[in-house]
Amino acid sequence: MKIFLSEKTKMDRSDSTIGSSSDEYHSIYPDEPLKVVPFVRILWIDNSGIHRRRVIPKERLAFVKEHGIGLSPACLAALSSVSNAPAEDSGLNYTGMIRIIPHLSTRCRIPWEKKQEMCLADMVTKPGNPWEYCPREVFRKVSKLLKDEFDLVVNAGFEIEFYLLKSVMRNGKEDWVPIDKTSYCSTSTFDVASSILEDINTHLQTMNISVEQLHAETGKGQFEIVLGYAEAGTAIASLIYAREVIRSVARQHGLLATFVPKFAEDEDGSGSHVHISLSRNGDNVFIASGESKYGMSKIGEAFMAGVLNHLPAILAFTATHPLSYERMLPKTRNAAYLCWGKENTEAPLRTSPPGIADDLVSHFEIKAFDACANPYLGLASITMAGIDGLRKDLRLPEPVEGDSDVSGEKLRSVPDSISESLIALAEDTLFTEVMSENLLTAIKAIRKMEVKNYCEPERDYSQPEMDVYKDPLQDSIFKF
Repeated sequence: MKIFLSEKTKMDRSDSTIGSSSDEYHSIYPDEPLKVVPFVRILWIDNSGIHRRRVIPKERLAFVKEHGIGLSPACLAALSSVSNAPAEDSGLNYTGMIRIIPHLSTRCRIPWEKKQEMCLADMVTKPGNPWEYCPREVFRKVSKLLKDEFDLVVNAGFEIEFYLLKSVMRNGKEDWVPIDKTSYCSTSTFDVASSILEDINTHLQTMNISVEQLHAETGKGQFEIVLGYAEAGTAIASLIYAREVIRSVARQHGLLATFVPKFAEDEDGSGSHVHISLSRNGDNVFIASGESKYGMSKIGEAFMAGVLNHLPAILAFTATHPLSYERMLPKTRNAAYLCWGKENTEAPLRTSPPGIADDLVSHFEIKAFDACANPYLGLASITMAGIDGLRKDLRLPEPVEGDSDVSGEKLRSVPDSISESLIALAEDTLFTEVMSENLLTAIKAIRKMEVKNYCEPERDYSQPEMDVYKDPLQDSIFKF
């Protein structure tokens, strides 16, 4: 659960709170001068949600900042989660050269590798010319549109759900199993993972990434870390770096962290639920300032109504792998029906007013978002839908209370597959305002390739040797 209050937040530039200045760095590492850094990792997230990187010697950073590093277009925007070949019909290949430019406002020291730094990358055709496929540039365009038309800024906070797995040998073969088998919020589960979670929290604090809470989730060996509330660009950078921290700390403890949307058939899935509010001049304007039917302002309601209206197409950006739809099933608190609710965990969009008086709500939550999504494109699609709601002054339908599929409501289901979400995207022309046809073509091709990779060969759950899948976010095989 997130808590969004109306405190003022720095809004002037994306990614502004990530990393540290030279003075801040020396206060954290007083005995380690900057010159000892041999490597800088330059990260980008591709259209399958994979964290990718190039590494350069520190002394080349100034040159690379000006001129970039050359990569083929397919490497940056056309690979699926299980193939190094560009997706068929993506329109991209290994011909030509695109450059990645490190964005130094996101630069930070790597806590678990104290002689290395990392930063996020922009994609350009040449220095000064953004590439139409660059997810960060798409997000900037949408954010500028919201600011220019309505003087608003999106603020966000992410929940990170993941499983911690340990290696065991079964019949001479390595298998990965959860580190614990106890239940939701179990104290013993937290005790088992306490040292790991302490290390994660310490590293995140070092990187100026705030954590609101940590706890054991519903799955066996599953945990959730709730990140602090920030301007959306900063929130995305925090999400990316937090996943890097979680993976690395787990590895140091001899474990494997997986964020895959559905780790096991009989366990709950893992999402990256995102909480959204709107600010103007640093003040939360999602909250109603007077009488309100739902506890939110007219601005907040219009924005949220736009997101609900375009949600089927949004899923093409936020639920991008077949396993994403294995997670979103009825009675799993994971957004199976097209509705919204007040404190209704079955609804894909919900409001909740923790700590807010008079039934006012400070934000809303979107549950149909997971780690296979590119977070920049995911939030860009959500923001664009909200802009459409503001332009049309849309209103929300009545909220659905209780379990969606037994409440007596005749509710439309959200898309239950990538194919359905792609049909919805093809029918929804809104996103072409900020995303080029070329980018949308590549995204559709990658989604289709994910389906092909997932469905061939066809699974037969009665045959143990077929009862495996490849985690799209790791180089490992897990039971399903």
